[in-house]
Amino acid sequence: MNGVTPDPSDPIRDGDALSRLKLAQALDRAIYAIAWERAWPNLARLLTVIGLFLVASWAGLWLALPFLARAIGLVIFAGVAIAALFPLVRFRWPSREEALGRLDRGSGIRHRPATALTDTLTSQDPVAQALWQAQRERTLASLKHIRAGLPHPRLPLHDPWALRALVMVMLVATYFAAGDERAMRLGAAFDWNGVLAPSNVRVDAWVTPPIYTGKPPVILSAANKEAAALPASGPLAVPAGSTLIVRSSGGSLDVAVSGGLKEVAPTEATPKGTNEKHFTIAGDGTAHVRAPSGQPQWAFTATPDRPPTIALAKDPERQAYGALQLSYKIEDDYGVTGAEAQFVLHPSDAQDADAKNADAKAARPLYQPPQFALTLPNARTRNGVGQMVKDLSEDPYSGADVTLTLTAKDEAGNEAKSEPFNMRLPGRLFTKPLARALIEQRRILALDANKNSDVYAALDALMIAPEMFTPEAGQYLGLHSVARQLEAARTDDSLREVVASLWALAVTIEDGNISDVDKALRAAQDALKQALQRGASDEELKKLMDNLKTALDNYMRQFAQQMRNNPLARPAVGLDDQMKRIERLIQRGNRDAAARELDRLARLLERPPGPPSAEQREMDEIARELNDLLREQNALRDETDRQSKDAKRGPRTKPLPPKVAEILRKSRELRQKTRGATSDQLDDLAKQQEALREELKTWRESQGSR
Repeated sequence: MNGVTPDPSDPIRDGDALSRLKLAQALDRAIYAIAWERAWPNLARLLTVIGLFLVASWAGLWLALPFLARAIGLVIFAGVAIAALFPLVRFRWPSREEALGRLDRGSGIRHRPATALTDTLTSQDPVAQALWQAQRERTLASLKHIRAGLPHPRLPLHDPWALRALVMVMLVATYFAAGDERAMRLGAAFDWNGVLAPSNVRVDAWVTPPIYTGKPPVILSAANKEAAALPASGPLAVPAGSTLIVRSSGGSLDVAVSGGLKEVAPTEATPKGTNEKHFTIAGDGTAHVRAPSGQPQWAFTATPDRPPTIALAKDPERQAYGALQLSYKIEDDYGVTGAEAQFVLHPSDAQDADAKNADAKAARPLYQPPQFALTLPNARTRNGVGQMVKDLSEDPYSGADVTLTLTAKDEAGNEAKSEPFNMRLPGRLFTKPLARALIEQRRILALDANKNSDVYAALDALMIAPEMFTPEAGQYLGLHSVARQLEAARTDDSLREVVASLWALAVTIEDGNISDVDKALRAAQDALKQALQRGASDEELKKLMDNLKTALDNYMRQFAQQMRNNPLARPAVGLDDQMKRIERLIQRGNRDAAARELDRLARLLERPPGPPSAEQREMDEIARELNDLLREQNALRDETDRQSKDAKRGPRTKPLPPKVAEILRKSRELRQKTRGATSDQLDDLAKQQEALREELKTWRESQGSR
């Protein structure tokens, strides 16, 4: 044996071919294992340094450090990485003998079996060759036990504190913490923009709140290296939706933002020779001008725009001719830009209908519930009470039970709703039975087209006894025409025409004797009222006021003619005073009060002329009795004055006795209360009047006994 390594290409016997192949493969694995054990400790140190760099980057260290500190940090990491790689300079690739030695140790067999297989025999002695062949066969038989084994780099010897595990945990944590900003934070370490920026570069930054807030811009910096410091209390509070504008007078401009700041395109062209960037502040976040360097980091807290509030200031009220008056209170931090009133049918009605007939079809209304915009007290109302009168007398939903909801909206798009209010939608009052019946059927048909057969049956029933329900031929013919129109209706549009015909017929029956003068007066009132609500000019209001005066004069002349023909007709009193009051309010600019007085005038004119009703006769009787009481009190006061003139104190008038003065004050209050009192209120006024009579009678008897 001479110890020369055999050439694998040498021809060998077929029996040895497989054994030699296995030996060669085991030899390669041993070489790689030794190389890994030598290189991995150094590579682990390098990977640990790289992991620490990624941890610092994803944690946002480079974004917070100025350029000088960032450069020092990069140099430190580079130096540590080079130091970790330096031992690799002495790295050498394992030799074949080292690999064979590893195989000999890994086989667990004495006498170096792997090395023995590589030996060769040079002797030609038959006995030596026989022994050699026997020893070789025994070694080949043990080849299945030859293994290179797994590499053992023995890292605990090089890293006894297991810092590599700590770096791994921190790496995973910062990876998820950085989120979508991982690449940006990592790139910040290699961002060299602004290093060669000229010294005279000027950087200005300011925050522009949304226009609707009415707040001025907030200046963040005046010039380069003279940036305004953050408030001592912490981040700068700005309205949500504000715009951060950063402008540089020269050089490149790079701004890093985080949180709720998003870059947007400038709305206007930037000044020549400047760079400008715009950012919308939708939430809390920070902004840092990285180039030019030397700028601070700004932190912002976005103050959200609170939604507005709207509520009824008082219950809705019915006005003249069936109009609806709404009073509502509106509040918002920056001002309400719009408000609406929305009506829906009362839910209980639909539930009751379903309970009565579970198989009935769903209601099919021909019209949508009323919905209209509300008048704001002023533009962008922040806190105020608004009032609006809406004429819904002709709406198909008038007289129906509805739920009212007020909505308010601000500039930011926030919307608020009031508490639902259940009410009956006011409408025009019809006094004639046939007109009321037609209006009821009109509402039924308008709210549910499926009930057209029921409405037809009701109309047909009204035509059964013309002498009882429709004694006038014109009313009967109109009712018959509407019934035939409903019978022929097949579409929703044709049913809507029937609804309009029912309204026209009911109005004709109710206002059969109304003159053109009355219509002109109502039209003049409506025109003036609408002009007051929309804020018309003074010239337009003066013209409409003159038209109302002319219409009222014509009305009074017509009414005077009616009084000559009908002595029992009662004129509406106080019209001239009411007109003068409205004109004065308009001249003073108090349009809301003028609108209220105009509604009061409409209520005075709403009382139809003709013989007084029982309620009116009762009111007049109480007024006459109060006048008698006042005359008696005035006579008593005159008598007291005459007695005082005869006294020794001279002709100075003596004041009324306290008791008489109290009775006089109460009687005047009762006289004022009789105006516009209802029947229930008149009963109470009558009792109070009787009590005053008794008090005066008792006082006079006591004076006579003296």
